Amino acid sequence: MDRRNMLRATVLGAGAVALPFTTWSAAYAAPAQPAAGPYGPLQSANSHGIQLPAGFTSQIVARSGQVVPGTSYTWHNAPDGGAVFANGSGWIYVSNSETSSGSGGGASRILFNSSGAVVGASRILSGTNNNCAGGKTPWNTWLSCEEVSLGRVWETYPLGGTAVVRPAMGRFKHEAAAADPDRRVIYLTEDESNGKFYRFIPDTWGNLSSGRLEVLVAGSGTSGSFSWAAVPDPDGSPTATRSQVSGAKSFNGGEGCHYSNNTVWFTTKGDNRVWQLNLGNSTYELAYDDNLVSTGSAPLTGVDNITGSSFGDLYVAEDGGNMEICMITPDDKISVFLRITGQGSSEICGPAFTPAGNRLYFSSQRGTSGSSSGGITYCVTGPFRT
Repeated sequence: MDRRNMLRATVLGAGAVALPFTTWSAAYAAPAQPAAGPYGPLQSANSHGIQLPAGFTSQIVARSGQVVPGTSYTWHNAPDGGAVFANGSGWIYVSNSETSSGSGGGASRILFNSSGAVVGASRILSGTNNNCAGGKTPWNTWLSCEEVSLGRVWETYPLGGTAVVRPAMGRFKHEAAAADPDRRVIYLTEDESNGKFYRFIPDTWGNLSSGRLEVLVAGSGTSGSFSWAAVPDPDGSPTATRSQVSGAKSFNGGEGCHYSNNTVWFTTKGDNRVWQLNLGNSTYELAYDDNLVSTGSAPLTGVDNITGSSFGDLYVAEDGGNMEICMITPDDKISVFLRITGQGSSEICGPAFTPAGNRLYFSSQRGTSGSSSGGITYCVTGPFRT
């Protein structure tokens, strides 16, 4: 019996019961299973090569190496993690550049008016390395994370201000961040095959210049209870942060991270999983595992960036796979929301909704060329559930 069938048999033999993933019991975890999507089947690819459900449309917002239409700013290469910020007159989409400092690095922004038209674009962070993902804070800053050994978190200011490095948040191969305003902490993922999951507790909420870095401690299983332990040396030298605490749980290639309603979800690309931490009772479990799909083929592989809608749906982007953004609904159903065709050497990055929830921004990091200079940033508009 291969690993996939063995795991399926284990779960099905235990009597998997579908419950909303916000209330799963760790003892009876039911990872999401394929089902028809709430928006219906994908239509034929449009002029942008994107397959969408009926009623949804797409537009190209920017292309790497080209001036953003309506501005004088040249869009960066290898667009990656992103977020949307309201600015009083419309909104701003922020995007990282996953390139070295010599090739650009950092992050940029595009400004939109209230009707969604581009009214400006500019750089908000320069001179940094492999800025992969990150996270939005409740005080409207963007945490841009360096995915390199001893990488740092940079706090940037999409609404105006000078970027500042935040070394207290640890130096490691950073990936994503998610703010938890209820516990006043920031969760952090690490993109290593034996990476860890962290939280940063600032001394003062809203000020990330000082605080305590902690790592998740748990057993080796896919569900159970967890606790937190302080990382003695967040600087990560000479001993890497992931090697400093005995019992810290390893995760295979930490990627995206999203917080909502006393739950934090994060993805691990090395094993195609979406993990769920139930913060109310300090338990963890699987929200999705491609090896635990009980019927048919797994819709989600190459698991990467993740975001959520105001309705409670999770949107998970693929690095590779079939170049899809998949949905996981609150009743544990997973389906394909969109598919990009003709870009098999790329990855989907930076999914983020506007405040109204009717527009979804994201990028294809290498576009049709398969090169970092071929990135394309899109916007999809339609009747999203809110």
